[in-house]
Amino acid sequence: MSFLNELINSENDPVLREELQERVDIVAHKIKFIEQVPVVCLDLSNSPSLLLAEEIKAAGGMLETDVLGAVYIIYYQPNKTLTDLMREVPALLDREWQAVKNGRVILLNDDAERQRTPENAITLIEDMAEMTHPGHFIFGHEGSRWIRFSV
Repeated sequence: MSFLNELINSENDPVLREELQERVDIVAHKIKFIEQVPVVCLDLSNSPSLLLAEEIKAAGGMLETDVLGAVYIIYYQPNKTLTDLMREVPALLDREWQAVKNGRVILLNDDAERQRTPENAITLIEDMAEMTHPGHFIFGHEGSRWIRFSV
């Protein structure tokens, strides 16, 4: 998690830096006892994206580039809102994909590229952990930053 250490250490406020480290440590500790989950992150052209690879890994996910091998599909497109994604994603889904059959499609509204602050990166990791390990993590951002989507 070297990218996280760099981000956390870039925070000037020592109290906030300690809080951020605690949040990362909680996720890291819990995922030690949970099996990694294959996750593919797709853009709106249905192409695998590596943009959120570090966050997926930090949240206990195993980045997958083949949609057929993914337990979860996360649709993320910079500058697209959840409403935009809800309009566009249904036409992209193949009902034969296992993640679609199991209702494990997630729409993510988090512009990681634009605001790469320590707080935002850690919140995104918490979101990823909650998305891919439901029942183990509850951070309360579902509905505002991301949603589960089923057809």
